Amino acid sequence: MKQGKAIIFSAPSGSGKTSLVKHLIQTIPNLGFSISACTRDKRGRHEVHGKDYYFLSQEEFKQHIDNDDFIEWEEVYAGNFYGTLKEEIQRIWDLGKAVIFDVDVKGGLALKKYFGEQALAIFVKVPSLKVLAERLNDRGTESEESLSRRLFKAEFESKFEPQFDVTVVNDEFEKSCAEAEYLVNEFLAR
Repeated sequence: MKQGKAIIFSAPSGSGKTSLVKHLIQTIPNLGFSISACTRDKRGRHEVHGKDYYFLSQEEFKQHIDNDDFIEWEEVYAGNFYGTLKEEIQRIWDLGKAVIFDVDVKGGLALKKYFGEQALAIFVKVPSLKVLAERLNDRGTESEESLSRRLFKAEFESKFEPQFDVTVVNDEFEKSCAEAEYLVNEFLAR
């Protein structure tokens, strides 16, 4: 596999990492978004196969596992698998771009280990669990049970923050975008 640079954004669900990554892709032209594979259902009509995720059946996903096609994969929630396909990373590097990831905390640490010095691993943090609960509620996609599960998981995932290279606290979005831009541009210039 040809080597290039990797930028990893990880955070508990609802922290704003996806919004930050989308901003960076629009702002920094030599970034290519790594599309994750998953087995979960699409959220509404706005998610597109091959753009937001590669939506796979559990059988397809397990075949990729058997074929060693993933850099990393995990069962994030019961029956919902997520993973990073090796061919996806190669596709982006072949375009002469650095790959940028939007992944959960466990996946982020696995990618950091895999890419080593070629990666910048950024942990995105919300100011508090209360703010996180408000953001998740505002999505309108969470039941009381799923919200409780996500908050419990977020509290657990926050314990891994020190294992990342740097933390961006996403309290004011404009400020967080500027900080993320600075960190990514500095890393790409090395």
